[in-house]
Amino acid sequence: MSKVTVVGAGNVGATVANVLAHKDIVKEIVLLDIKGNMAKGKALDSWQQAPIDYYSTTITGTDDYKDTKGSDIVVITAGIPRKPGMSRDDLISTNAKIVVSVTKSILKYSKNPIIILVSNPLDVMTYAALKASKLKPHRVFGMAGILDTARYRAFLATELGVSPKDIQAILMGGHGDTMVPLPRFTTVAGIPVTDMITKSKLNKIVERTKKGGGELVKLMGTSAWYAPGAAAAQMVESILKDEGRIFPCCAWLSGEYGVKNMCLGVPVQLGKEGIKQILKLKLNAEEKKDLRTSVKAVSSVIDSFKKMKL
Repeated sequence: MSKVTVVGAGNVGATVANVLAHKDIVKEIVLLDIKGNMAKGKALDSWQQAPIDYYSTTITGTDDYKDTKGSDIVVITAGIPRKPGMSRDDLISTNAKIVVSVTKSILKYSKNPIIILVSNPLDVMTYAALKASKLKPHRVFGMAGILDTARYRAFLATELGVSPKDIQAILMGGHGDTMVPLPRFTTVAGIPVTDMITKSKLNKIVERTKKGGGELVKLMGTSAWYAPGAAAAQMVESILKDEGRIFPCCAWLSGEYGVKNMCLGVPVQLGKEGIKQILKLKLNAEEKKDLRTSVKAVSSVIDSFKKMKL
């Protein structure tokens, strides 16, 4: 049985810990936050849920990195949400400092963990953690595509009146407005989705997916947490069980899809060592064009980070 640390005890981090505990595949989860009492309280609340929901995973809250010693997997959700009047560079600067600090602190006590990033802006935070950790690229990657495809699949399930269980999909690119959904690779119980819905309706769903995070912020005044937390927990599960599941994740590219030296959302296979392989889809001309647009957008954000010289 393994040890998993979740850094950041906000809504997302607490959900990661709680969902993972319910899977009952981890011996110990450490929930760490600079607000130690918050982490301790949420961990205690989840532990008191164990006799009711019938799991044995222990959950410990802390503000001390020593308690993370020997972690097999670390999920980083720490960071601040973008606030009114805050520029993109302001958000990058603040969260990159947090992510770099967290990554270095974790590595003082865990020699070779797998690190999963959830903090935003996701693509550049994954890049920052990879550079700060000096770990092999297959051990540092980000959660974005699983959440984005989940939103896409949920919207399709509503429109088609079918179970979301039967919808499979993949997307690529950066996390945000330039993500690249791939309707050509979307199926409903093996049936191409393009056979079941008009192009105009499908395009509306694709556009809604791209702005899915913003839709929730408008409704709640804050970012989502149930789906993001569950998505990160699903990645942890695939790694610990060495399932070899295929998910879209933010991964380091060194020539795949004609992209080098950056982190971008691509389909990968996850196993006990992290990313087992990056899958290379045969994209058509339109899909390649959309991916190039996304690459350009992510590159500009990474360039902003590089100028900070953290």
